[in-house]
Amino acid sequence: QVQLVESGGGLVQAGGSLRLSCAASVSIFSISTMGWYRQAPGKQRELVAAISSGGSTNYVDSVKGRFTISRDFAKNTLYLQMNSLKPEDTAVYYCNAKNSWSYWGQGTQVTVSS
Repeated sequence: QVQLVESGGGLVQAGGSLRLSCAASVSIFSISTMGWYRQAPGKQRELVAAISSGGSTNYVDSVKGRFTISRDFAKNTLYLQMNSLKPEDTAVYYCNAKNSWSYWGQGTQVTVSS
């Protein structure tokens, strides 16, 4: 079983920055794909950013140029650097790890005020 613990959420003004962290209970080196998803009230959960085992990344169009996904193998931690935050980025952000299985973290709230 893989445990994922997110941190770094909070309240920030529009234009500000936050960095989310996702600490894994296992080595992330061999995890096929890790990603960040978000779910706003009344909306479906959506993929924000993902990174493959080979280091390829992809982003939803709405965050391109503002968000950066990265990882630290030594710390078994996934990150999401979020810059130029907008009120529409407000959501609960979830970390996901996927091989033949899929595990989710508990989520961290990000609130961007206008």
